[in-house]
Amino acid sequence: MALRLLKTTLVILFVFLLAAAIWIGTVGKNLFHTATGSISHSLCATAFLSKLDPGRTFAEEQLPLMRSIGGAIHYEVDHARREVRTSVFGDFTARAVYREGLGCLLVHGDNAVPEAAGFKPAPIAGSYPANIVEPADPAIRRALDRAFAEPDPAHPRLTKAVVVVHDGQLIAERYAPGYGTDTPIWGHSLSKSVTSALIGILVRQGKLQLGQPAPIAAWRSPADPHHTITIDQLLRMDSGLPFDETDDGISPMTRMQFLERDMAGYAARMPLAHRPGTAWGYSNLGYVLASRIVRDAAGGSAVDAERFVRRELFAPLGMRSAVIETDATGTPIGSGSVYASARDFARFGQLYLDDGVVDGRRILPEGWVDYSRSQTLDTGYGAGFWTNLVNSSRVPVWNAPWGMPQLPKDMYYARGALGQYVVIVPSEHLVVVRMGISLDYGTGIEDLVAAVIDALHHRPARA
Repeated sequence: MALRLLKTTLVILFVFLLAAAIWIGTVGKNLFHTATGSISHSLCATAFLSKLDPGRTFAEEQLPLMRSIGGAIHYEVDHARREVRTSVFGDFTARAVYREGLGCLLVHGDNAVPEAAGFKPAPIAGSYPANIVEPADPAIRRALDRAFAEPDPAHPRLTKAVVVVHDGQLIAERYAPGYGTDTPIWGHSLSKSVTSALIGILVRQGKLQLGQPAPIAAWRSPADPHHTITIDQLLRMDSGLPFDETDDGISPMTRMQFLERDMAGYAARMPLAHRPGTAWGYSNLGYVLASRIVRDAAGGSAVDAERFVRRELFAPLGMRSAVIETDATGTPIGSGSVYASARDFARFGQLYLDDGVVDGRRILPEGWVDYSRSQTLDTGYGAGFWTNLVNSSRVPVWNAPWGMPQLPKDMYYARGALGQYVVIVPSEHLVVVRMGISLDYGTGIEDLVAAVIDALHHRPARA
């Protein structure tokens, strides 16, 4: 009896180990590479771009999402080489390397790191005061107190920065310990709004038209169902490409971000889920393709693209800390890899509040701001920005609200994962930026902006 039980146990153990080996060699392999790629990239940017504590970022941002394998994760920050390596179970190693002016690059396999051609960007001057601007209004101070509070420790907000600009003046800001006025913070999908602006600049320059078929080489054939996709549809996310942030272990977005060397090439091969122009689907794929269009129009290389972005957008706005990272082919990762300080994102929001003009110079084409916040199909999305036009339903898949019912109807905003917001309220002449590492939707952003508006309405009139 004991011998039979032993044999049965060994058979079960063998089957389990075989199944585990097959899973690790197929699905698990990609999952582990995604995990190590995410950690290496995040900690590389933390250490060498933001100059923050990578251990703190790992504990706040990465580990909570990977607790099931937390004990098997090992990462090493190499300050001499300016790179981070991460492994799981001693394998599935991923390496991210910092390049001056271009941020961190996730290196696939043993591929060489593309050189930055000696690129060292010139400093950009900013217009805000050197010191942190403390709010003079007690009501705004209380609003910032609440924004940084942790009402539910089980679901921390981890607010890192708040900046308030009213009538073009910086009137209040606050930062978490370690963060400051020039700390570049990962904007996540705030990047999409920046990419939309870059497309706008190329439209102003006459190099692109919104209604033209997207100039993607792989889509040139009229027989390709992608051929009719327009630049407008890429920006509005109604191109027919699939909703790419899913609950699956590996989604099109994570595969593109962490497993593909040529992100735009992968996105261009993605089959359509709908006929272009007929359905909305959140699309990192579409914004990487828009970024490829920017790169090609700028000259074709990573350095060409970065110089174009700095010359045409970052420098005129005084976005002194901003960097947009690229993939290994030199395509800016305009779906989610812009890093900038909260002040810089406020400057970006102010550009839209001022109808695309800064210091008398038109950056965005006339009418571009209205276009960006105009409704796409029946959704609460515009063209690179979320709107407050729909409050009665929720975003598909995420089950998150479209808008912010407490705020004025003309409000629109850029939004990124983990609670990044640039909220623009034209009727209040107001821009509010909130940055953080919030793994839940409870950031308090709507309450923050509502409290600031209330404070502005009740503050004493100027003498």
